[in-house]
Amino acid sequence: MTDKELIEALYREMYKAMVEKDTATLNRVHADNFVLTHMTGMHQSKQEYISAIANSTLNYYSAEHEQMDIKVDGNHATLTGRSRVNAAVFGGGRHTWRLQLYFNLVKEDGKWRFMAARASTY
Repeated sequence: MTDKELIEALYREMYKAMVEKDTATLNRVHADNFVLTHMTGMHQSKQEYISAIANSTLNYYSAEHEQMDIKVDGNHATLTGRSRVNAAVFGGGRHTWRLQLYFNLVKEDGKWRFMAARASTY
């Protein structure tokens, strides 16, 4: 598989893990210093983010991927993913979001991992 194909597969694997609350996979695909910036501007560390999924603060039910723009430069890459995500977050009701995530990735020991993400809508 090419690096672009590996990154696309990683994005799909991440969403599957979010829906299934698979914390082992989420830990593996995100770098230890991963930070998520929510569309509200709130920042969550890797552990805060994974804990919020595990304790149902962030509930993901499904994701339909519409577009992935991937740029690879050596061992660094960016991914802008657009997906329709059905979720209930931070005590709100269940809703389908047109969620765009902009990721920075790094390839370490031959494996791509998410370093940072910034969420918005599209």
